[in-house]
Amino acid sequence: MPHTDRVKCLLVDDVAENLIALEALLQRDDIDILKAQSGPEALELLLAHHDVALALLDVQMPEMNGFELAELIRGSERTRGIPLIFMTAGSREQNWQFKGYESGAVDFLYKPIDPHMLASKANVFFELHRRKQALAHELRERTAALRVNELFMAVLSHDLRTPLMSVSAAASALKRQPDMPPDKVATMAERILSSGQRMGRMIEDLLDVTRIRQAGGLAIKPVSASLRDVMERTLQEVQTSYPERVIESSFCGDLDGVWDAERLCQVITNLVGNAVHHGTPDQPVQVCADGTQASIVAVDVTNAGTIPPHLLDHLFNPFRGRDREPGRREGLGLGLFIAHQIVGAHQGRIAVHSADGITRFRLELPRVSRA
Repeated sequence: MPHTDRVKCLLVDDVAENLIALEALLQRDDIDILKAQSGPEALELLLAHHDVALALLDVQMPEMNGFELAELIRGSERTRGIPLIFMTAGSREQNWQFKGYESGAVDFLYKPIDPHMLASKANVFFELHRRKQALAHELRERTAALRVNELFMAVLSHDLRTPLMSVSAAASALKRQPDMPPDKVATMAERILSSGQRMGRMIEDLLDVTRIRQAGGLAIKPVSASLRDVMERTLQEVQTSYPERVIESSFCGDLDGVWDAERLCQVITNLVGNAVHHGTPDQPVQVCADGTQASIVAVDVTNAGTIPPHLLDHLFNPFRGRDREPGRREGLGLGLFIAHQIVGAHQGRIAVHSADGITRFRLELPRVSRA
């Protein structure tokens, strides 16, 4: 749940005029007031709203009094931490206060309530709630940072080791056999080159993640560019790497705009590369760029095959690929995360739809992006 400076306060009283008076007393721009005129109505509001900072409960209500409502609130794991303040116009019987505190109340107020005292008490709980939210937000961020650091170490100790061992093995073979036939030398050289390029891509991905974490996003350098030129160059490079796969492309409309061409090349490479890797091998990958709209340029990358539903919500998370299929070693699971960040830096959006044997990534970019 994202951190917010707004807090919610629940008011429960069977008299509408009392609710209006309390709302007027506590209402501020950063306070969301929830009002209920009965216990059941209050419980419905608590089901619909999370993170309520304070609840003010009238004791004397028909059907369900304030004590009974408090017991139900305290009986739920999700709501038992909400501070409760009872309000009553009844007599100042000592056992009522005891019963209120036994029900989990933090205070017990008698009507007519002093407005300044109530506002001061409420503000204390609002501020405590904000601090609680801030601490929880910081804990989540630190936990996420710790997880990313652990995954960085895993990458350095495992993923980079594989291509490095391939480079070392090929270099050792060349050293041991200086008179190796030319065809074998070419094979070893190609293995070294391929492994080196793979390590280079991994290192660039890791550097991009570091930039994102440190700066809160990737910086872009938008200039006038043709998306068609970017895509044709990128698709040619991917086709050269996978000559056995069929990649079909189509372009329509005006594909000129203001973008960071090199970063968009990175996005297209990732989307088409994923389609090639994970799509059905005997079915073509289709790439379509549409520039017919005045302010938006769209790109669709489609392949045969379906992404499991439980993965769809996590495709753009960093290091998602750590739980990949056996035998697949093409990346770190950072590509889609970085692509998502690049598109966001262009004020665009990227989405995926996967059903009925077809997976489609859709990229929408404003025609003019600003750094």
